[in-house]
Amino acid sequence: MVESSSLHDQQFRLSRHIRDPEHNPPPPGIEDRRLQIYRELFYNNLEDLLANNFPVIRRILDDTQWHTLIRAFLRDHRSKTPLFPEIGREFLRFLETRQQAAAGDPPWLLELAHYEWVELALEIEDVRIADLAHDPEGDLGTGIPVPSPLAWALAYVWPVHQLGPGHLPAQPPAQPTFLLVRRGSDQRVHFSQINALTFRLLQRLGEFPEQSGRQHLAALALEAGAPDAAAFTEQGLHMLSQLHSGGAILGTRPQAKE
Repeated sequence: MVESSSLHDQQFRLSRHIRDPEHNPPPPGIEDRRLQIYRELFYNNLEDLLANNFPVIRRILDDTQWHTLIRAFLRDHRSKTPLFPEIGREFLRFLETRQQAAAGDPPWLLELAHYEWVELALEIEDVRIADLAHDPEGDLGTGIPVPSPLAWALAYVWPVHQLGPGHLPAQPPAQPTFLLVRRGSDQRVHFSQINALTFRLLQRLGEFPEQSGRQHLAALALEAGAPDAAAFTEQGLHMLSQLHSGGAILGTRPQAKE
């Protein structure tokens, strides 16, 4: 038991040292040259992985800002998974914690990180459209629209799709940015900007999965205060058709057989 406890303590001291060598001394008896190999492999592999996951953020931040942020991530965050494809999600959780703690990060940082993470998240999303029950030829007005799980409607305070080293506004615009991100049949991730009504319609499809297309549009007309509900509905049916053509809506829920 003593030997096991000692080994456990050595492992924890080593891991703490590798994550944050500046504030945690290594366990005794290990040559610093060997420790340096572990320190560099650990840091360089994860830093390179995060730089590839968040290339825009890497270009915006200077070397000092970037490496300080990565060091803080390795030092302060406790990941819930050891899987490399999930490191980006863990970095998001880390940034969320920093935002809640008012750590002084740029105000757009978390949203931009989420926008960059979404592409990888959709690429590895393990969903087969063919396994989802839907009628691709169903009537989107009278039937219940089935949204694609590989199409995500996103809303941001900052214009994340425009941010970069040459464009960092001091204040967010008056209106939010609405984006539709979807994985197409070509297995590539596509981004497009949508308006507030399209975003709200896609949002409602998830919130009220038992409503028909016309029911969704009638509710939207009330929310928007549309003066001509009939004209609004006709435009909305065209919107549903466009979303279907673009793959954001798969079709309608199959009718139960009697």
